[in-house]
Amino acid sequence: MSHYTKLRTAITDQDRLVAALNDLGFDHVESHSSPTHLYGYQGDERPEKAEVVVRRRYIGAASNDLGFHRTPDGTFEAIISGYDRRKYDAGWLGKVSQRYGRLTAMAFAESRGFDVAAEETDRRTGEVRLTLRRTTF
Repeated sequence: MSHYTKLRTAITDQDRLVAALNDLGFDHVESHSSPTHLYGYQGDERPEKAEVVVRRRYIGAASNDLGFHRTPDGTFEAIISGYDRRKYDAGWLGKVSQRYGRLTAMAFAESRGFDVAAEETDRRTGEVRLTLRRTTF
């Protein structure tokens, strides 16, 4: 039985978290209004619960569910098994956070009448730079 590790994030918006995971190739992400159990690699129900879940069958044969649980302060913590942390490590979680940040910036800009004029990604650091322009009529 794999041990789950909980990793804090700055992510607060559940829908954008799901969209970020989708953007990173997870086509089957569950989003629940209340926490649901995660399952281990043998199909065993675990005590850990999460509102956002990627089931093990979409990750790998020997994998456990990946989860994101909302904490009392409103942020999500990632719940990742020791086995799966080999692939879904801090670097991967950084990519999730980066994609989430991009989606948040886009929503903020669009809500204030801006469009994305250009987008560049620094290949070395992965940093994304957005150039915005205000939509005028």
